[in-house]
Amino acid sequence: MDLKCDVVIVGTGAAGLFSALSFPDDVNIHMVTKRKVDESDSYLAQGGISVLLDEDDYDDYFEDTMRAGHFENKKDAVDVMIRSSQDVIDKLIEYGVDFEKDKEGNLSFTKEGAHSQARILFHEDETGREITSTLYKRVAEKKNVTIHEYTTMVDIITRDNICGGIVVVDDMKEFSIIKAKDVILACGGIGGLYKNSTNFPHITGDAISIAIKHNIEVENLNYVQIHPTTLYSKKPGRRFLISESVRGEGAVLLDKNGERFTDELKPRDVVTAAIREQMRKDGTEYVLEDMRPLGKQTILHHFPNIYERCKKEGYDVLVEPIPVVPAQHYHMGGVKVDLNSESTMHGLYVVGEASCNGVHGKNRLASNSLLEALVFAKRAAENIIRRNDSGIDDFFVDFEEYKNLDGLFDEYRTSALKKISE
Repeated sequence: MDLKCDVVIVGTGAAGLFSALSFPDDVNIHMVTKRKVDESDSYLAQGGISVLLDEDDYDDYFEDTMRAGHFENKKDAVDVMIRSSQDVIDKLIEYGVDFEKDKEGNLSFTKEGAHSQARILFHEDETGREITSTLYKRVAEKKNVTIHEYTTMVDIITRDNICGGIVVVDDMKEFSIIKAKDVILACGGIGGLYKNSTNFPHITGDAISIAIKHNIEVENLNYVQIHPTTLYSKKPGRRFLISESVRGEGAVLLDKNGERFTDELKPRDVVTAAIREQMRKDGTEYVLEDMRPLGKQTILHHFPNIYERCKKEGYDVLVEPIPVVPAQHYHMGGVKVDLNSESTMHGLYVVGEASCNGVHGKNRLASNSLLEALVFAKRAAENIIRRNDSGIDDFFVDFEEYKNLDGLFDEYRTSALKKISE
C-alpha cells in the first residue's frame, strides 16, 4: 500500500495526539501506533502536570527544574516550557480535561519531590490517562486524521538528509509506505529494552534506533531515570509505579526496622541512590513506603487506583507499609531537536520522550514530562504550518531489505543499546 498525506505522526500518546490537534482541519494527517491507541506510556502517568502558578513563581520553577537536572538543562528550552505552560493547561481544559478542583471550583495543586511549590495539577492518580484519553476523544472527532493501530514504523524514507515519510508493517507482516511532507516521531522512550521498567514492553526506543541508522544526531542517551518507588514484585513484566505525589503528600520511606532513612522530597536520582544504599545495608530486595500519614480520606480520594492495585497484590496501604523498589522509568536523552522539535534531518520532528531538547538535563523534575511533551509537540506543528514544506513525492522503496523484520529490529536495538550503555 502506498499512502500520501501532509503529516504522518508515529505514536498516539499525549505528544502525538496534541500535535495532531495543533494542525488546522485542512491538513491531512495519518497516525500510526504499534498497539492500540491507549497503549502508550502517557496513559500510565500518575502524578500530574506542572504549571507556572504566576510570574512570582517563575524563578522558583526555573531553579527547581535546573537543580533536578543537575544544571545540565538547556536554559532556553526550560524557559520555553515554563512560559508556555499556562497556555497548554488552558487548552487542555478547553478540550475537556477534568483537573481536580476545590469546593469553590478552583484548580487544586499538589506538590512532588524537588518542587519548592505546590504547582502540579492532577486527576486522582491517573492524570496521564485523563489527559491522553481526552485528547484522543478530540482527535477522533477530526475528519482529517486517520489512525492505524497495530502498525509499526520500521524505517523512514529519506534522501539528501530530507525526510519524506515512513515505512511501516502491520500485524499481518504486510509492508506499506506513507509519504508525507513532514514526519513527527512521538513513539516514546526505551523502557521495553529493560527487564524492570514502568513502561509498556513495546516502547523500545525505535526513534533512537532509526536515527542512529541514518546518522541523525542523538544526545544524552546515557541519561536514564530510575523511579525510586515501584511496587515490589517477583512477577515478570511491567512494574507498577507508586506516584511521586504519594511522597509529596506525606508518605515516608522506611528501612527493614521501620525507621525513616532519607528525605523523600529530594530529586528522584537522590532518593533512588538512598534506597539502593539502604537495601544494601539491610540485605533486602526492597524498602518500605508508608502511606498511612496521608490519612484514609486522602488515600481513597487522591490515590484510589494505587490503593486498589496494592489491595490486589495483597497489601492494604491503610494499615501497613508496602514494599517498593527502583525501576527504569524515563529517558532524558533521545533524538536531538531544536526548540521547534526538528531533528538534524530536515522535515523530521521528534517530540515527547523520544526527543532530547535539553529541558530535563541529567534528571527530570517530577511532572515536567507531560508538560514538556505537549509544549514542544505544539511547537512542532506550528513550525510545520509556518514552513509548509514539500516532502519527497516520488521515491522508490525496496521492500526486500525489510523482509527480515526481527533481524532488522535486532540490529537497530543492539546499536541503540550500545550507545545508551556508553
